[in-house]
Amino acid sequence: MPIAAAAPAPVSAANLKAAGSDMTSLLVADKAARNSAAEALASRAQNDGPAAFAQSGFVQAVLKGLADKKSAAAREGAAESISVIVKAGAVKQLEPFVVSADAAGIFNQLLEALADKEMAVKKASLSSLKSLAKNMSPYGIAIVLPTLLHQIKTAGKWQVKTGSLTVVDTFIKNHPSVIAKLTPDLIPVLAEAIWDTKADVKKAAHETLTKSTALISNKDVERFIPALISALINPVEEVPSTIQLLGATTFVSEVDAPTLSLMAPLLQRGLSERPTATKRKVAVIIDNMSKLVDSEYTVRPFVPKLLPGLIKIQETVSDPEARGVVVKAIATLRGVAKVPETSDGSDLPPLKMADAKGTSASLLAIFKKASIAPAAGTETVLSYAAQLAANMVNARNFEVPDWEKTLAPFVALIAPGPNSVELTRQWLLKSASESDGDDDDDADDEEGEDLCNCTFSLAYGAKILLNTATLRLKRGHRYGLCGRNGSGKSTLMRAITNGQVEGFPSPDEVRTFYVEHDIDGSDADTTVLDFIVSDTRIQASHAEVVEALTSVGFNAERQQNAIGSLSGGWKMKLALARAVLFNADILLLDEPTNHLDVINVAWLENYLCGLKTCTSIIVSHDSGFLNNTITDVLHLDRFKVKRYRGNLEAFVKAVPEAKSYYTLEAAEDYKFKLPDPPLLDGVKTKEKSLLKMRQVGFQYPTQLKQQLYDITLQVSLSSRVAILGPNGSGKSTLVKLLIGDMEPNKGGEVWKHPNLVIGYVAQHAFHHIDHHLDKTPLEYMLWRYQTGEDLEELNKANRVISAEEEAKMKEGGVVVIEGVKRLIDEIVARKKLKQSYEYEVTFKNLSSTENIWLSRDELIQRGFEKKVIELDTREAQRLGLLRPLVRREIEKHFADFGLEAEFVSHNTMRGLSGGQKVKIVLGAATWRRPHVICLDEPTNYLDRESLAALIEALKEFQGGVLIITHNRDFSESICKEVWAMRDGHLEASGHNWVEGQGSGPRIDQGKEDEEDQYDAMGNKIDKSKKAKKLTSAEARKAKKDRMARRKRGEEVFTDEEV
Repeated sequence: MPIAAAAPAPVSAANLKAAGSDMTSLLVADKAARNSAAEALASRAQNDGPAAFAQSGFVQAVLKGLADKKSAAAREGAAESISVIVKAGAVKQLEPFVVSADAAGIFNQLLEALADKEMAVKKASLSSLKSLAKNMSPYGIAIVLPTLLHQIKTAGKWQVKTGSLTVVDTFIKNHPSVIAKLTPDLIPVLAEAIWDTKADVKKAAHETLTKSTALISNKDVERFIPALISALINPVEEVPSTIQLLGATTFVSEVDAPTLSLMAPLLQRGLSERPTATKRKVAVIIDNMSKLVDSEYTVRPFVPKLLPGLIKIQETVSDPEARGVVVKAIATLRGVAKVPETSDGSDLPPLKMADAKGTSASLLAIFKKASIAPAAGTETVLSYAAQLAANMVNARNFEVPDWEKTLAPFVALIAPGPNSVELTRQWLLKSASESDGDDDDDADDEEGEDLCNCTFSLAYGAKILLNTATLRLKRGHRYGLCGRNGSGKSTLMRAITNGQVEGFPSPDEVRTFYVEHDIDGSDADTTVLDFIVSDTRIQASHAEVVEALTSVGFNAERQQNAIGSLSGGWKMKLALARAVLFNADILLLDEPTNHLDVINVAWLENYLCGLKTCTSIIVSHDSGFLNNTITDVLHLDRFKVKRYRGNLEAFVKAVPEAKSYYTLEAAEDYKFKLPDPPLLDGVKTKEKSLLKMRQVGFQYPTQLKQQLYDITLQVSLSSRVAILGPNGSGKSTLVKLLIGDMEPNKGGEVWKHPNLVIGYVAQHAFHHIDHHLDKTPLEYMLWRYQTGEDLEELNKANRVISAEEEAKMKEGGVVVIEGVKRLIDEIVARKKLKQSYEYEVTFKNLSSTENIWLSRDELIQRGFEKKVIELDTREAQRLGLLRPLVRREIEKHFADFGLEAEFVSHNTMRGLSGGQKVKIVLGAATWRRPHVICLDEPTNYLDRESLAALIEALKEFQGGVLIITHNRDFSESICKEVWAMRDGHLEASGHNWVEGQGSGPRIDQGKEDEEDQYDAMGNKIDKSKKAKKLTSAEARKAKKDRMARRKRGEEVFTDEEV
């Protein structure tokens, strides 16, 4: 708390005379004489120090003059003496005696004099106040600001209010950085003053408010400052629209006290608005801004204004989604301000702050250690300097130049001599060590060349990732970038590549190369060799390029292959070869083991460990690879980057909660849930085959060599298959044939159950959503399933009719009925026919009354197989779509994959991390309740915690599972059947392929009957209980009972008779 400068002891006339100065000369009518006396006093103060004021009775003389109601000259002279002394250069000696929060002190009495009846007195007082405000120590502002604000709020004379506002303007102009930190106290008072009844006060308050808000340096908010001021002036009309504007803003910059001081009145008002949507937006804004506050000291003053309102909304709002957002905001605000769960923020104890008593003791201890005694008559100066030091500590200012500039002059007055600067530095160090400042990471004092040492903030879309984080990189180190999905790992790598990390060395200083996990599809027709040679960033000869490609497995034949024909693993090896040739100082590797088999992962480990002058930053969910490779861990947590020395095992010991980065253990509160599939006609056990391949062969048109030979397999609801094999062995090709993305062209057939639904996630999972990144996940789902059918199905090869198939359909579409030829137009419906189906077909130019039913086999023979598949797919999806396509159900579905409703309905997919996008792809693929889930390299983008959750979900899943993966932990935890692909041939083991139903247990149909069903509007359908079917014996007994009752004359009817 500010303290008043120590009041000097009463001075007698004898003392005045002994001092050789008569203070009454400051109050005479002759202005020239007054000024001459003041200048003489200033000169003496500069020679003798503050004792000239302390021993001369200056303070009492000025106060007496200001209070002299009979003499205007005395009042004017007393007021004017301050400005004369300041202009004469004795401001440091004068300041401790004038700058005071004491209501009876000179500063406050000068403010009162602004309402004097005499204009000369007013002018002299204002001149002295402005002169003092301009030249005084900036950290003395906190001492007098409470006095100024009190006058602005309560002064009975409007002249005092406008004068006080003028002094604040002077502070803003001359000491903007210091007054900016005091805006939490200043802006609320100014916001009230703009409603003053006096027009002059209102105008002055508006101007001061505008100037004070201009001190806000937050780039996210500064463009909204006019709107925020307008909202303060016209809250009823402007608050909702301003909140809408801010709700659409991504906050990236650190949120400081000036920003919060301007935002808090608006947010406080927004919490009391009636619309739930407005309250929700306010909660989102509070949540986002709280994450960017760097210290509890910054946010604490605003907690009593915001937290009670949030708690009230939590208790009263009816919308559960909005309530969830509010709960999240409350938790964030409590966390950053360190508010207990039992408190609403209105009864918080004051934060521990430095005070003048403590800083004074520190300085005296330094004096004692140096055997220095304070000069006589400097008690007031010591007290004032101690308050300035306390204000600097509370402002978290420990900059040496600022302390020297502010305090060294006062230290020199207290202890004259040449050591004032050194004593001030010791005071700074002692105050800093005693302060309760922010916890900073230990300085990285390890030897080695610094490649980077920068502090920055980072956001992606509407999500805040890092706030004033420090990144320090040493040459030759290998850093593992660790954090949960969505913490900003890949975004940080891309930001470094794109030059968006403030302070990161430019490409001219440090060569940085980003190894991506995919090659751009625009280069699909380019040969491997030409792709590398044409990269202008690589300064290597043709021979060096060939040698580098050969070192990673590209022989002469592979170097001439088109990039589009490469598997995912070979594309990653190509990206690594390009990185090898770049000769980078810093190598950024984002999931480098994606699509790599065991042999190539081992090669990559050896290569990275062999780099002695190149620094690597690695993002990988392969814990074994990370543990064997890295020298340090960079942990992204709570919007900061913290470095831990050692590999992943050492990191887990230091941070036990990060164990999920190293082990596949599912957290109790973090689970995935896959929807159970609906029943299939004719499938009584889980062993019955749903999908078969018989002697299938395939070759890509652009390849000289066949990819698949004589593949025979089958899939059932009980299948748990791991598809294994080296890069390029045909794993993904096999899966694409199974799901219908491609068709066999070297013989064989693929059969699937007519009602089978397959959920598929591709190797490059993002291709599912690449063209929809500006949609929210909710909008994407509404688009993809808008017709009731999965629009992705329409692009599969088994749905696209070729010219040859069109001709066959035209020839086979002729049906002769009663001697008349008819041409099949469409297949519109189907119905059960023994163990198969028959289909209703329409004829061209004939009405629906002429439709006929044809069997499945006959339609296929006539060339209508893809039309049959189209109808089968539509019917299968209709049977699986028991859930309505509405927001509530979609949010619930994605919540089963750990994706919050905020991301589903209110954030575009462009702003989500790779792990979050994979969750969207998983959710979209399983929306139709598939019978078989096929995942091609699902471990590529999910963190270990999410992988563990997915494993548990797949174990509980009631359908079949096919997985392509190089992750042994993942495959062994789920799969009991292995399909090993070697050079295009399949070797299956651990399978249980049966003909017919098999001998397994019957599928329980009761579970299907118990599921809730909803209509298209999302309303739950109440099911009437089905009557239990009677056995033959029970039916005979019931019939005898009815006949006996009828003989007795009772009226008895069966349900059919009624």
